[in-house]
Amino acid sequence: MRLSVRFALVLLAGASALSSIGCNSVPGQWHRQSALVNRRLHGQNQQLAQQQSAIDQGRQRLAQENADLQQRLSAANARLDNLSSERQQLQSRYTNLLKNQQSVLPDSATQKFKDLAQKYPGLEFDPETGVSRLKTDLLFDSGSTHVKESAKPLINEMAKILNTGEAKHLKILVVGHTDDRPIAKESTKKLHPTNWHLSTNRANEVLLTMHKAGISENRMGSAGYSMFQPVKPNANEGARSQNRRVEVYVLAPDSPIALQMGDGLAPRSATNSDEWDPRMAK
Repeated sequence: MRLSVRFALVLLAGASALSSIGCNSVPGQWHRQSALVNRRLHGQNQQLAQQQSAIDQGRQRLAQENADLQQRLSAANARLDNLSSERQQLQSRYTNLLKNQQSVLPDSATQKFKDLAQKYPGLEFDPETGVSRLKTDLLFDSGSTHVKESAKPLINEMAKILNTGEAKHLKILVVGHTDDRPIAKESTKKLHPTNWHLSTNRANEVLLTMHKAGISENRMGSAGYSMFQPVKPNANEGARSQNRRVEVYVLAPDSPIALQMGDGLAPRSATNSDEWDPRMAK
């Protein structure tokens, strides 16, 4: 009995010792792990802080760039508004002057133009105003600004009439018009991105052809109205074909439009047209 009691006491003492050792070692290990985790979190927090700082700087830079772009956009819009206003004023002046125009052609030239209109079905001539209207289907292939060889004799004869007698002192304004269809062919878009370009470029081409036929450039000017001055609503192909046209106005030397050809207010001659903003040609 005494031996069993002693043995129990020994077991209790050993268990107590083991318990004491375990309790002392666990807190030390936990502290080391906690310190390691804290150091890792601290490093991550520093990285996040740096990233946040970079993001804030990027936002500030983008905000400044956006403000600069908005300022430039506002300035560009203001300039476009000014150009649009000037264009509308010019358009109104041209339209009113041309609508009220009376023919300045001498009788002999008027008769020659009448005869020419009988000879070429694609030419319409108004003896009251002296305006010649040429269908672009007669002058150009679709989407092209190169005058057809078959149309050059007509332009040459017009130039000859305008270089004869009293008519050789008159001024000439060549105006291009299109129908309402946008430029579709990619090959055409590269050369004439819009109907503005197409109408002005065609007018310039006729002007240059007239110059080659002998008319001095300082007598001429050109303009384009794109699709905005149709003679008929663009309801069908027949109407569109009539709206695609080039008009040749014959003006007195002292006509307001003729005077503007030399002072920079009217459309420039074809020699300078490549640098001319087509929005000013309407």
